[in-house]
Amino acid sequence: MTPTRLADILTRASEKRFLVIGDLMLDEFVWGKVGRISPEAPVPVVEVTGESCFPGGAANVARNLREFVESVGVVGLIGKDRGGKQLRDLLGECKIDMSHSIEDGDFPTIVKTRIVARQQQVVRVDRERVLSPSAAQVKKVAASISKALPETDAIIFEDYGKGFLTADLISQVANAAVGKLLAADPNPRHRVDWNGMTVVKPNRAEAFLAAEIPWRDPSGPPNEDVDLMRAGETLLKKWDTKYILITLGEDGMMLFQKNEPPHHIPTKAREVFDVSGAGDTAIALFTLALACDATPIEAAEIANHASAVVVGKLGTATVSRAELVASFENDARGLS
Repeated sequence: MTPTRLADILTRASEKRFLVIGDLMLDEFVWGKVGRISPEAPVPVVEVTGESCFPGGAANVARNLREFVESVGVVGLIGKDRGGKQLRDLLGECKIDMSHSIEDGDFPTIVKTRIVARQQQVVRVDRERVLSPSAAQVKKVAASISKALPETDAIIFEDYGKGFLTADLISQVANAAVGKLLAADPNPRHRVDWNGMTVVKPNRAEAFLAAEIPWRDPSGPPNEDVDLMRAGETLLKKWDTKYILITLGEDGMMLFQKNEPPHHIPTKAREVFDVSGAGDTAIALFTLALACDATPIEAAEIANHASAVVVGKLGTATVSRAELVASFENDARGLS
């Protein structure tokens, strides 16, 4: 795809309106350097040089979309605690709507703290409790989303397996949103029927698990990966979805669609510093491109370029319009 075609697609983006539904998190990063080993235990001592926080999980999907569109809302569950306040403030700064979300005093906001020294993650500390919304909360959320549907172009379900996306909630929203663009980023620990989605984006391991195919490491090019092909075709039928986009890490992506041969998109990443949130970027940009009338292959190419940009950054990152355009221009000049 040419940079001119990309520009044509992105001109439609600003007016699109999105809802992202799923597990909301706060991503904390503690930055530092290691100069010695602790005398108390054989572990590195990290001398802290800085700290930063970013919206994580479904909130990071919304943050990626917000780089391109004016209207994005997130739907999820946060606590009335320090992490919840920080996440709400961060989303407010990004002008991301939280009016459909639930604030629950009994729920501890999910916080992931990564300690990074010299561009290497030393350890990650997760503070979380898997908790599903009550029946009353599901009813409230579904009713709120239903009212917003006339002004919504696309919905993304972002499942990190933390409990918010119950089968009942997904079903109620999907049934009310018939005819809308629906995308899902699944979690292997949470078996959900994604029937009727426009696109589902698993990674290779998630795809194999959902298709009930025994895991096998890839031994050749993706186009020759027989088990990968079988997984994609199986999931197209199982979930009755238009597209299955399987992310393959350093091997790029594989797009499956009905009545078309699988299409491999090689990675554009030149340097990989941090894969945190790369899947969030992929589902956000693929869905955005489809909403802007890109073909599925064009949408996959855009998602692939966007993911390549964010893995070249440290922390839970997003891709800007300028960075995405530059990636395509570099590719056109043979610099990728």
